[in-house]
Amino acid sequence: FSMCTDEVKSHLKSLDKQSVVIFGIESHVCVQQTCLDLLEDGKDVHIIADSVSSQQPYDREMALTRMSQAGAFLTTAQSAAFMLMQSAEHANFKAVSKLTVEHMKLPNEFNEAMQGPSS
Repeated sequence: FSMCTDEVKSHLKSLDKQSVVIFGIESHVCVQQTCLDLLEDGKDVHIIADSVSSQQPYDREMALTRMSQAGAFLTTAQSAAFMLMQSAEHANFKAVSKLTVEHMKLPNEFNEAMQGPSS
C-alpha cells in the first residue's frame, strides 16, 4: 500500500531533495507504509498530522505514534506552511496568513478535539 513505487522513487531522486511532506487517508495503512519506506530510504519525513485520517481514531493515533517513533516529524498544516515560507517577507505570507485565520473558524474534528466542546 506504499506510494513508494519505482516511478515515485525515480521522481523523488530526480528532485534531489532530502525532505518529504506526507498527508493522506488511511494513516495506519498507506500513509504509514509510505512513511516507513521513505525513512528506510534515508529521507526526512514530515507528517501533516491534521491532514491524515483513518476510519477509526485509534488507528490514526497508533499510526502517528509509530511513524514518530520511527523517526518521522509530526507537524500541522499551518506549521508546515509557515515553515516553508520561512518569514513574513515571503511573497505569499499575507495570503497564507489570511487563509489560516479563515480555516481556523471552520468546524473540523481536529480543531474541536484540541479546543474542546463549543459553548
